[in-house]
Order: sequence, then C-alpha cells, then structure tokens
Amino acid sequence: MTKIEVLKQMLEADRHNASVWYLLGVEYAEQGNRSEALQAFTQALAHGDDEMKQTIIEALGKLSAAEAEFIPPQAEKNRQEPAEEIAVPSVPAGPMRVIPGGKARSGAAAAKEREGVITFADVGGMHEVKEAIRMKIIQPFLSPGLFERFRKKAGGGILLYGPPGCGKTYIAKATAGECRARFVSVHIADVLDPYLGVSEQNLRDLFASARAQKPAVLFLDEMDALGYNRGKSASHTMRTVIDQLLTEMEGIDANTDKLLIIGATNMPWDVDPAFKRPGRFDKLIFVAPPDREAREAIFRLKLAERPVEPLDYRQLAEWTELYSGADIEQVVEQATENVIRDIMSTGVERPIGVDDLREAIADTRPSTIEWLRTVKNYVKYANQGGLYDDVEKFLARHKRI
Repeated sequence: MTKIEVLKQMLEADRHNASVWYLLGVEYAEQGNRSEALQAFTQALAHGDDEMKQTIIEALGKLSAAEAEFIPPQAEKNRQEPAEEIAVPSVPAGPMRVIPGGKARSGAAAAKEREGVITFADVGGMHEVKEAIRMKIIQPFLSPGLFERFRKKAGGGILLYGPPGCGKTYIAKATAGECRARFVSVHIADVLDPYLGVSEQNLRDLFASARAQKPAVLFLDEMDALGYNRGKSASHTMRTVIDQLLTEMEGIDANTDKLLIIGATNMPWDVDPAFKRPGRFDKLIFVAPPDREAREAIFRLKLAERPVEPLDYRQLAEWTELYSGADIEQVVEQATENVIRDIMSTGVERPIGVDDLREAIADTRPSTIEWLRTVKNYVKYANQGGLYDDVEKFLARHKRI
C-alpha cells in the first residue's frame, strides 16, 4: 500500500483532518500531480488552524513557483488577448452555483424558477443580522428611487463572520433570494491555480461573469484563506492574488451595477485589513450562534420527515444553548443512529423520542465555545476600532464563556 493510499484511507475515517490533507497534498506535489495537490491543500486550508494555515499557504506558493515557467496555452491566450475584444466574459472552470432570480412568473415556469431559492422567511431567528443586511443592501435593491435621491447606490460589500456552522452561507443565499438576484458562490478552489497568472485571471473572469448576470450576489467563502493578511504571509504568489481581488473590489460601494459582494470567514482577524476599509467590505456583520427561536426552527427542520414522537421543540432549544446549526444536525443524526441501533438489536420499531435527543445532547458540546473563547481575547486586546463590538455584547450576555 502506497503512502497516498494510506492517507486516503485515513481521510475516510476523518474527512476534517487538516494534517492528513496537507500530507496528501505534499505527496501529490512530489509526484508532480499539481491538480490533486491543489485540491488537497484547499481542503487542508478549510479545516486547519491558524498555524497550519500559514504552512499550507507557503506550500501553495511553492506549488505555483514550481510551475511558473510553464504557462498553459489557454492562460497565454488570456494574457495576450486585449480586454476590449472579449464580447462576453468567460466563466471559469470549477463549481460555480447559480440560483436563478428575476421577476416572478406564474404557473409551472415560476415554480421551477423558484426551486432552490430561499429567503429570510426560511431563516429562523437571526433578526439583528437580517435587519442589518436589509438596510445595507436589500432595500437599495428593491427601492432604488428613495436611495438614489439620497445618493445611496444599490451595491457594495459586507463581510459575515462568526463561529463555523452558524449559517453564514445560508444567510448569504437568503439575501440573494430577498433581492431576487442570482447567487454566485466562489470558493478558494475556484480561484487558485498552480500556473502563473491563472489565479488572477480566474478572479477577473469571476467578477466579469457576476457583472454580466446582474443583479447578482457574489459570495466569497473562506475569506481568511482567499484574502489572508499580507503582513502574516510569506507567499509572493498569494500576495498577487490578494492584490487582484482588492482591485476587483475597488469602488463597489459606489457602483450602479447592482452587484453585491458577501464574504464569509470564521477568522476575521486573519483577513487583510485592506478588505475591511470603506469601499470594499465596508460593513462587518457578526453571525452569532443561533438564538433560541433559530435553534427551535433548526430542530423542526432536521427532524422533519423522520418518525418522531410529539416533541417540545422549545425545550430542545433551551437544552442546546450556544449550539451551532451544524451541532444540532449532529445531535439529530446521533439520536437517529441510536434509535436505529436499538431497533436492530430488539427488532421492535419505534420513533425518535425526547430521551434519545436528550442523550445525544448530553454526549455533545457546542463547537462554538472554542471560537468564542478565542475571539474573547481579540475583544479584550484588539478592539480599539470597535470591530468586535457586536461580539462583546454577545459575550456580555453569556458570562460562562
């Protein structure tokens, strides 16, 4: 069994092991398999901690440097073609998910077009977050006349931050649904490429494509990786990618293209400060762990269409304070597995009960606590500009953190 096969076998047991993903990327890089190495390093970035993230970024830089002398024909063509000759921007390769928007239509066509579109009505709780987003971007989209009279344009950027698993991506999709705009999701794997100059071209193409589909919401996930603080990074390759992203975002708060850019990160302290100035991400919104109302809605959603006895969802929500949406999903999955195991051993079928869920809750703990304790230090020592005021208010209501 080769080392790569051993690493893949380890990942089957734990898909979130950043160290194994990193080692797999190193192995692929040594064998010259650049595409597989890039995918492995991207997974490592998604699951690694701050210390590992710097190591991974350096490895990505070496990967790009190793291929710097070999520019693929398509990349060479992109670099030589003048921008004015391109009639329609090309859409880069990679998983770019688009949810159709536009004016509502009647009949089967309207139902088909609305399929998969979510709005704030589908988001339980989170009233402060929804209100902040509504005033910042949704109303300028829906009521342009009033805002134009006060020189307030429809467009701009916001950065969502908070613990992992608390619904940042979901609220971004709901924002697109509220604006009746297309939702274009971009991950770091859609941007980074081992060939010199192609990552920057990918970014240009992504923004050009989003502008061609206006009104659109361009969602940049994992901003702490894509826009990593240049003061902490030793990778020259990533610096050019960040510079290109900053250029593309320049002046989005003043454009009339109805292009909204939403970024999401679990680690806002790792995002380059240049992204957080007015004109780029000029508003940072804290997405806290779900409140009681939201947790109740998540339990109802995750237990829907499963055989369950009558449940007190309010009580379940009270037992899961500080749980993220992903934590609640894990509780439901664990309770379901326990019931299935019990049915297989006794041969007697039964629904999921409150005792099963309570036992699963007792066996888990909120994954958000580690993040909240980390950000607590930033609130205490690095909040001179008021960046973490919302977090400070949240922590004041939860003294036990």
